[in-house]
Amino acid sequence: SDDIIAGNVSKYIVLPIGYCGQPKKGHLIFDACFESGNLGRVDHVTEFEYDLFIRPDTCNPRFRVWFNFTVENVKESQ
Repeated sequence: SDDIIAGNVSKYIVLPIGYCGQPKKGHLIFDACFESGNLGRVDHVTEFEYDLFIRPDTCNPRFRVWFNFTVENVKESQ
């Protein structure tokens, strides 16, 4: 979707559609809540595929030429 992304994700746990319960190893945690972080949204596609939506640069909103975020809770071979 072309929704405006207003802020950064902050310790956002991405769970598979329909999953209920506590996050397990391999349910990725994305974070961009720090200076120069610019990850605005994350959508789960498959176990190994995610759609990442990068916010535009504050000083140049027409371009998205860099990215800065962290990923935690990965499992071996993921």
